[in-house]
Amino acid sequence: MPYRILFTKEAIKDIEKQSPKIIKKLKEIIKNQISIEPYSGKKLVGDLKGFYSIRLNYRDRIVYSIDEKSKVIYIHKTRTHYHA
Repeated sequence: MPYRILFTKEAIKDIEKQSPKIIKKLKEIIKNQISIEPYSGKKLVGDLKGFYSIRLNYRDRIVYSIDEKSKVIYIHKTRTHYHA
C-alpha cells in the first residue's frame, strides 16, 4: 500500500514559489517514487537526521520524513536555503 503524503506549511510556501514545470516534476517524484519507495531517498545527517532527500532539480531538493507506523510521508521542504 502506498504511503499517504502530507505537506507542512513550510513546504506549501515553497511550492507556491516554484514554477509550474517544477511543480509538475514534484508531483511525478512524489507519485512515482516517494509514495511507493520512500526509503529510496538519501538519508540525511546532522541537524536533519531522520529526514530523507531527493533532488528536484539542480538547486532544489525535496526534504521529507517517514512515519512508518501510520504510513504517512511528511514533505517538509521543496526548495533549498540558497534562494533569495
